[in-house]
Amino acid sequence: MESKDLWVELRPDQPSRMVLKGTYGETIHEAFRMSRQGVRWRFWRLFNDIYVSAFETILFIERTFGTGLREHAIRISKERYGLRQEARLGTFQDASELAAEQEHGEGGG
Repeated sequence: MESKDLWVELRPDQPSRMVLKGTYGETIHEAFRMSRQGVRWRFWRLFNDIYVSAFETILFIERTFGTGLREHAIRISKERYGLRQEARLGTFQDASELAAEQEHGEGGG
């Protein structure tokens, strides 16, 4: 499926919302194995609920504590994302293996 098949537009209602546009019929069904209604529901949940809620939370925290924590949060989120990618690719090591390597490395040097 190509990115030109689908795009996102902003509907400036009150409150505004993102809307999935494009041709998502049989192509979507074959690519994601779900109905058009399933695609719409999942899009709504991910983009208009989870994604926007994350930014609402960030705004609340930054208004309360300032923006000084932003760099820490970005660093932690990138580290977590990297760990998830490693786990997905099968290169993730068990915690006991990592501990054994660290213990061996500290004792030998």
